[in-house]
Amino acid sequence: MAKQFIKRFLPDPQIIQQSKYLRIFGKRLYNPGLWHFNRNSVATAFSIGLFITYIPFPGHMILAALIAILFRANLPLSIALVWVVNPLTMIPMFAFAYGIGALLMGLPLQDLNFESWKTLLEGSWQPFLLGCLLCGAFLATTSNIFVRLFWRYSVAKNWRKRQLRRT
Repeated sequence: MAKQFIKRFLPDPQIIQQSKYLRIFGKRLYNPGLWHFNRNSVATAFSIGLFITYIPFPGHMILAALIAILFRANLPLSIALVWVVNPLTMIPMFAFAYGIGALLMGLPLQDLNFESWKTLLEGSWQPFLLGCLLCGAFLATTSNIFVRLFWRYSVAKNWRKRQLRRT
């Protein structure tokens, strides 16, 4: 059940393999282990994708693909999850990360203008970067645990259904 639920939202492997941005990985994209759905590869893909969403620079897809290849995580899921950060969610996510970083560093909150990166580079970059790393690490850890628990629950539920059908 968990596998079918996740597969519904993923792009076709051929589309990812033919992406002009991911061609730099060459034949590594055709490794069948990167396309396999099991508890470990999916949980690792969630961790990678959601951690990368909080890294404040362009090139999320390429970085997620590189890390997914290194850790043998599910490649399409890792790439799809980096799109959690988009023009609608970017400002609230990064503002929250900045607030967390400023709170932990004991700095007063400044009015950030995300349209100008100059504001971030003048002195607000340390709490912003700290907040991004902490939020990314928190999301990566909690999503990994949640996926593993959901997968286990789904397998146990299917197992019970099969046992009831047999009796």
